[in-house]
Amino acid sequence: MVAPPPVSAPAATTDVPARAAAIPSEPAPKAAKVAENRIVTFKTPFTVRDLAAAMNLRPFVLISDLMALKILVTINQPLDFEMTRKVCEKHGFRLERERAPEAPKPVPSAKTAAKPSEQKAEGKTLGGRPPVVTIMGHVDHGKTSLIDAIRKANVVADEHGGITQHIGAYTVSLPPDPKADKNAPPRRITFIDTPGHEAFTAMRVRGANITDIVVLVVAGNEGLMPQTLEALSHARAANVPIIVAITKMDLEVAQRMLDRVKKQLQEKDLTPEDWGGKTITVPVSATKKTGLNDLLEMILLQAEMMELKAVQDGPAEGTVIEAQMEPGRGATATVLVRRGALRTGDALIVGAHWARVKALLDDHGKPIKRAEPSQPAKIIGLSGVPEAGALFRVVASDTVAREHSEAQHAQLRAAKLEGPKRLTLEDLLTNTADNRKLLKVILKADVQGSAEAISQSVVKLPQAKVKVDVIHAAVGPVSESDVLLASASKALIIGFQVKVDPSAAEAAKREGVPIQLFRIIYEITDKLQEIMAGLLDPETKLVSLGQAEVKQVFEVSKGGVVAGCIVSHGRIERRARVRVVRRRNVLFEGGIGSLRRFQDDVNEVRTGLECGIRVENFNDFEPGDTIEAFQIEKIAQKL
Repeated sequence: MVAPPPVSAPAATTDVPARAAAIPSEPAPKAAKVAENRIVTFKTPFTVRDLAAAMNLRPFVLISDLMALKILVTINQPLDFEMTRKVCEKHGFRLERERAPEAPKPVPSAKTAAKPSEQKAEGKTLGGRPPVVTIMGHVDHGKTSLIDAIRKANVVADEHGGITQHIGAYTVSLPPDPKADKNAPPRRITFIDTPGHEAFTAMRVRGANITDIVVLVVAGNEGLMPQTLEALSHARAANVPIIVAITKMDLEVAQRMLDRVKKQLQEKDLTPEDWGGKTITVPVSATKKTGLNDLLEMILLQAEMMELKAVQDGPAEGTVIEAQMEPGRGATATVLVRRGALRTGDALIVGAHWARVKALLDDHGKPIKRAEPSQPAKIIGLSGVPEAGALFRVVASDTVAREHSEAQHAQLRAAKLEGPKRLTLEDLLTNTADNRKLLKVILKADVQGSAEAISQSVVKLPQAKVKVDVIHAAVGPVSESDVLLASASKALIIGFQVKVDPSAAEAAKREGVPIQLFRIIYEITDKLQEIMAGLLDPETKLVSLGQAEVKQVFEVSKGGVVAGCIVSHGRIERRARVRVVRRRNVLFEGGIGSLRRFQDDVNEVRTGLECGIRVENFNDFEPGDTIEAFQIEKIAQKL
C-alpha cells in the first residue's frame, strides 16, 4: 500500500540496492535518506505481508528487521505505526498515515499547545498555587473519615460499605500564617479522595500527574496492610513526597501500637522524623478531631519547601478528575485547573470532546465565574463524557474546539483498528543518575517467603551496567492494579507460581504491558540476566580480513576508477569495509562498489589472486596503494 500519488508500490523500490536484504542486528538502525517517491501509506490493519508488498521486499527481510528490534511477529500479524516507521526508515522509505476523511486537518493532542490562531494569548504572570494532595491507603483505614473531618461534612454515611464511590476534589481553607501580613489571603489545600490507588495510577497512565503530595493513611490499630504497601508502591512510582497519617488514635489499642506502626514504617524506608528519619508522620483521630491541624500544617510546610507555582492568567489547562451524565445537566466533568484561569463562556477541548462552559460550580456546588490553579470546579456544557485523567485546555472558539473534537474521535477510531502498541524491552528502559540503564520490575508471588527470596536474588544480580529496581513486590495473582502501575512506570511484571486475573490480562493487552510467569526461582534470575544483557549496546571490534596491493589503475566507461590489485594476504570480501592506505596514511574508508576477477563479479578473492576493486565514492588510486579489508563484529557485553 503505497501513497497514490506519487508512486505505485512495486515501482517504489526500483533503486533499492540488492544488499538491502542483508540486515544487521542493530537495536536502533540508522535511517536511510528518504527519496521523494519512497512513501508508504499506513492503513489499518497493516500486516508484515502488506508492508513487504509496499516496499517490494520479501517478508522474511522485514521479520528479521523486527527481530533485531526485539519484536517477534508473524507474516500476517498487524503492525502498529511506530514499529512500521522504524522498518521503513531503515530501507529509505517514509511512512505516512492514511488521511482520515472525517478529520482532514492534523490535530495536536491534548498535551500539545494549539496553533497561535487557535489558542488565546498565553499568560505570563507566575504565582504560587495551593498543593494538590491525594489521600491513599488500605480500605477502611479512615481515608474518607479523615477528609470528612477536615471538611466538617458528613459524607461517610452516604458511602456504601465505607468505600468511596467516586473521585472527589475538595478545597480546604485555613487562616493566613500568623507570621504573614494581616491582609494575606487564606491558605488553601486541595484534596483528592480516590476510590483506590488504581484510579490514582490510571490517571498517571493517561499522562495526568496532578498530585503534589500523597498522604498515606495507616490505621494505628492495624498497621501496614497489603493494600497499604500496594498504595505505597503506587505513590513512590509517582515520585511525590509522602506524609503518613496514623489514624484511629482515639482507640486505646492504636495508642499501644504506635511504636510498632512506626517500626513497620521504618522497615519500609519511611522512618518517622521523631525516629531520626525524614518522613513526616502525624497521629490523628477523625472521631475526636485531634491532630488534624498538625496534619494540615505539615502539608503546608511540605508545599512551602516545594515552592509550587503556576501561570495565573491566560487560557486554562488542566485535568478531568471525574465525569458523568447528570439529569437536566447533561455531561458534566469535575476538573482541576493546572495553569491559567478557567471562566464561564470559555471554549474547551476536553479529551476527545469539546465544551462551551455554560456554568462553573465549586466543590460545594455553588456557581463561580472563574477557577484558578489547583482549584477544582465542575464544568457544565460538555459535548460528551470524557474519561478521568483526560486533559483539557481553552481554545479560541467553539469552531476550533469542535474541529479538534471531531479529529480526535477520528484518531481514536484509527487507533482502535490499529490495536494496542506492543512495548519493546527498550521502551521499559530509563537511565539512572550515574548513566546506568534502569529496568523496573513488579513482582507477584504465591507466598511472602517466595517474594522475599526472589527480591533478594534480584538484588544480588550484577548491576554495574543495568540496575534492576523492584518497585513493587506482593503476594497474590497479577491484578489490574499491577498492570496500571506497570504501564505508568514502564515496568515488567514477573509472576511466580501465580495466575493473571482476567481483568489484568485484558488491561495488559490494552496497555501493551509485558507479563512473564515462572514456576522455578532460578529461571527468573536467569531470564532477568538475559534481558539485562540484551539491553546493553554491543561492543564493536574491527577484524582484519586481508590486504591487496594496487598494481594498476583503470578508468571504466560508466565513470569511476577500478584498482587492479593482487591480494597479498588473507582475502578480500565483496561485503567488507575497506581502507585505502598510502605511505601508512589512511586516505579513505568505505564500502566496496564492485569486486571482479576478469569479467566476473565475485564475492571473495584470496591470497595470490588478481582482481579489480572499485571502492564506493573514491577514485584517487595510485599504484602502490594498499587496500585493507576488514569487517565490524559486534560483541555482546557482559554484565
